[in-house]
Amino acid sequence: MNRTLRDRDDPVRCNRDMRRATWESDGLPYASELTRQNFADLLTVLRWNRDHDVRFYRCTSTLVPWNSQFDLEALPDYDEIRRLAEACGALVDDAGMRLTFHPDYWCKLASESPATVDRSVEAVEYHADWLDLMGLDRSPRYAINVHIGATYGDKTATAERFRDAVRSLSPGARRRLTVENDDKPGLWSVTELAASVSDPVGVPVTFDYLHHYFTDRGDTYREGFETAAATWGDVRPIAHYSEPKRLRDPEARPQAHADRVADLPAWLRERADVMVEAGAKERALAEIRSA
Repeated sequence: MNRTLRDRDDPVRCNRDMRRATWESDGLPYASELTRQNFADLLTVLRWNRDHDVRFYRCTSTLVPWNSQFDLEALPDYDEIRRLAEACGALVDDAGMRLTFHPDYWCKLASESPATVDRSVEAVEYHADWLDLMGLDRSPRYAINVHIGATYGDKTATAERFRDAVRSLSPGARRRLTVENDDKPGLWSVTELAASVSDPVGVPVTFDYLHHYFTDRGDTYREGFETAAATWGDVRPIAHYSEPKRLRDPEARPQAHADRVADLPAWLRERADVMVEAGAKERALAEIRSA
């Protein structure tokens, strides 16, 4: 989300979506119109980012509403959508930006439910289709970032299910997949992901600075980052940086992100492309730069 553009009288946003009842009543034509509008506004957002030197953007996962129900080529406005998508990809490429996706919490590739795994694989695949439509490389530079997000009482078995799901992905989806450390002590740390996922199936680990507090396993922030960075091969690593909302609001959940951040560690900025996760979005970034 770009709050500056979203707050206009005619809001610019690329997350138009619809409820199930609307999908069932209005179907593919309406999904096509929303998708066309979303890509048009994504292009506006990316131009704004370029002009304001914002080189890293996480795109919404509702870019193509209800894409699980159809192939992109079936959209009535497909030719115009493809034109807009290619323009987005060309801008990203020409400006040296990174554009990534982070599918929603329900994307659980290691679930014990085969139906949930199937839906999750499908979600990763259609995110990969969007990146293909934009003409962006099949590389973790343009990541589809997920969490394992649970252990189901058996980390060994859960890791194996995750690896099986990764192996089932198409090449375009698999080459873009990354996995992030979690924010609860019993879940997945950087070191566990590196050993259980990156080493066996080559999925890079996205280092989340705030999450590392909950799953550090005795490693410092720099040690945790270096473990994650080693999984990226010749691609510059991605890191997420946020500060806990609790620093300003004692009633907030420990995992909640603050609207703004006070600073970014210099070593992290030098070694990674850093995504600032803050409620104020681009305004938080502008404040850091002007500090």
